[in-house]
Amino acid sequence: MVNTSSPSSSSIFSTKMETSFILPTKQMAFSSFSLFFSLLFFSPLFLNEVNAFTGTYGVNYGRISDNIPPPQSVVTLLKAAKIKNIRIYDANHDVLTAFKGSGIEIIVGLGNEFLKDISVAEDRAMMWIKENVQPFVPATRIRGIAVGNEILGGSSLELGEVLLPAVKNVYSALQRLGLAKSIEVSSPHSEAVFANSYPPSSCVFKEDVAQVMKPLLEFFQQIGTPFYINAYPFLAYKSDPEHIDINYALFKKNPGIYDTKTNLHYDNMFDAQIDAAYAALEKAGFPKMEVIVSETGWASRGDSDEAGANLKNARTYNLNLKKKLLKKKGTPYRPKTKVRAYIFALFNENLKPGPTSERNFGLFKADGSISYDIGFTGLAPSSATSSLLSFQGIGIQGLVRSSYSWAFTSCAAVLLLILSS
Repeated sequence: MVNTSSPSSSSIFSTKMETSFILPTKQMAFSSFSLFFSLLFFSPLFLNEVNAFTGTYGVNYGRISDNIPPPQSVVTLLKAAKIKNIRIYDANHDVLTAFKGSGIEIIVGLGNEFLKDISVAEDRAMMWIKENVQPFVPATRIRGIAVGNEILGGSSLELGEVLLPAVKNVYSALQRLGLAKSIEVSSPHSEAVFANSYPPSSCVFKEDVAQVMKPLLEFFQQIGTPFYINAYPFLAYKSDPEHIDINYALFKKNPGIYDTKTNLHYDNMFDAQIDAAYAALEKAGFPKMEVIVSETGWASRGDSDEAGANLKNARTYNLNLKKKLLKKKGTPYRPKTKVRAYIFALFNENLKPGPTSERNFGLFKADGSISYDIGFTGLAPSSATSSLLSFQGIGIQGLVRSSYSWAFTSCAAVLLLILSS
């Protein structure tokens, strides 16, 4: 699904903390304060852990629309929904500024239109990163750069040829800036890179794609990048509704399919698509590379020729998918590797071109209310504006500042009490 942006605990305090105020010597007092200081500032609240994907559930935040909430309101919405991972399709500065201090993990996109230029020289990649990434980290948790989107398997052979040089230049620039250990470099692919995917064990890369894909995968293997695939049971069903069981596509009860080569049974297409990618990687010589789903979803509306595109099916798919991901389990072929996926998309995007379905993948409507109920609260249409404004009055950054102020005030109070004892 090509998407380009539009011009888009527990308390750290012990329950017996009062004992720290009764100390026989100032030396012991100082030691206790040091311990307290260490516990406070090296607690999870202050650690900036390197992790490109927290948990198993993420969402694509597309913005090809003129009626969706502003980025700061989106932060409020995501935090209320407890969504910790997002992908955006550019490196929009308003978005990156709004997410400062939110703790939400972000993969930014380096658009297809930049690939030729970035592939020419590392310095050009350096300029892009210095402008669009470096000024925002670490306050904004940028955890990845997706170089291009669905390049291979398409009609642009020229972009396919410049993808690897662009990827390498971006990674080299990150290394020079000391960011390569905290920001992952990747490139998501569509199902068009595969020659076939049924049954899953038979999947291989297309011959022309493999020539470019293999050196790309070799580099990704060296730097520890997973294989990102946009997997849509909806698109598969829409293209062949007569031969695909809708229940198989929607995670509902069905006979499933049996892969005779692996002796594995599949009761849903999503797992089968992921394992097909694993099979293709294995045959290409990359049996240990993890597969992450960079896009998946189901349209809630569609044209008359778009089979399955309706509200009921969208809710069923996304609810069952959410339940599956939150179980943190694997697939039949990779049972020990947790499935991780980004859902497409956060909002319905009214300016996207193409069939009606393209504008109706959102979990939320433009006003912040839910498109359908899969366990997210959203914001009621009648009170969306006031709710967002009242929350912004406090502000995420304000909450963070309050937490820091509380922490420093507590430290100061403890220090004064200790030194005066």
